[in-house]
Amino acid sequence: MKIKALYSHLNGREHIHFHKPKLWDEIEAVVHAVDANSCRAKVSREKTMPGRILFSPIDLNKAFSLQLGSRNWTESRTSYWVTDDHPLIRRTLLLDPSEQKRQIPLVVVGIGP
Repeated sequence: MKIKALYSHLNGREHIHFHKPKLWDEIEAVVHAVDANSCRAKVSREKTMPGRILFSPIDLNKAFSLQLGSRNWTESRTSYWVTDDHPLIRRTLLLDPSEQKRQIPLVVVGIGP
């Protein structure tokens, strides 16, 4: 597989490049090691392309997991309540989700004029 485009969420790519460049090399190696064509297993049921063989997201995820696992990468998740108050996020991040919810005020955002 090739990297055709990049999106750097919260400047994560730049952070990795600057602080942990060897990790970026590993990420690139994983992407290049995944055989995307072997993941063409999903049969389209869309009206515009019935029967067309597409990339299977499930198979792609498995291929990436295998490549990352072979390099001793493990999954890590952090669940937290979101707010635009960054100091508040930092203070509440390691708290139990129910305590986070109690400390972060609910803000309802309206849509429209």
